[in-house]
Amino acid sequence: MDNLPEETLGADYKAAVFDWAGTMVDFGSFAPMGVFAELFAANGLEVSIDEARAPMGLPKRDHIKAMLDNPRIAGAWREAHGRPAGEGEIDALYREFLPMNERVAARYATLVPGAGEAVAVLRARGLKIGSTTGYTRSIMQHVLPVAAQQGYSPDNLVCSDDLPFGRPTPMGIYKCCLDLGIADAKQIVKVDDTEPGIAEGVAAGCLTVGVAMSGNYVGKTVEELAALDQDEVATLRAVASRRLKDAGADHIIDTVADLPALLEGLR
Repeated sequence: MDNLPEETLGADYKAAVFDWAGTMVDFGSFAPMGVFAELFAANGLEVSIDEARAPMGLPKRDHIKAMLDNPRIAGAWREAHGRPAGEGEIDALYREFLPMNERVAARYATLVPGAGEAVAVLRARGLKIGSTTGYTRSIMQHVLPVAAQQGYSPDNLVCSDDLPFGRPTPMGIYKCCLDLGIADAKQIVKVDDTEPGIAEGVAAGCLTVGVAMSGNYVGKTVEELAALDQDEVATLRAVASRRLKDAGADHIIDTVADLPALLEGLR
């Protein structure tokens, strides 16, 4: 167990706030990655999987801007279009992105194995279940009913376009405090698979838990992971864990299925 201050180990947590893609649904975080690659291809640029994944967790317009700030992509855009991509181009790409992501997000909204059971345990312990996401509300309107059919309906939802500033600022967590009736963000456990999502929790003062194996930095399906040998899995876990730790995660787990046991150990 990580060395946390004594007062943190004894804290009375009142809520767990989960990210969506790569954390609660969409094992491997495939829906947004594929759409970003398709979006740039439609605009004359081929981007790699790593380039599409790199800014994951940011609000989606910010994600597009971050990709265009990548020197290689910036150069390729300039070569293809004869000028650098400015705010107008970013806005146009974002408008194009939204309906594309709306069409595919629901297809990838399968719960991570053990996620539903973990939430049931947390609710039985009296915790509220909150959620924040880099997705817009228009995208989440397609994801919510699919998750609900599988038994997952959090107590609130904060989308990237609900607030003036999204991740990595703490505004999403502050909105969760208001929605869930929690006065102190230190009583929230923030669970996420990306650096911006962990940073969101750090900025608000939450206990932060990084999810390594189901998330963006491993980027494998359950079946693909099962086909790897133990050394390959250990390497992927180490890389993802380091990125989440460097972002400020207090603890690292493989998937949300491991969260109840972690929190039990903190009592």
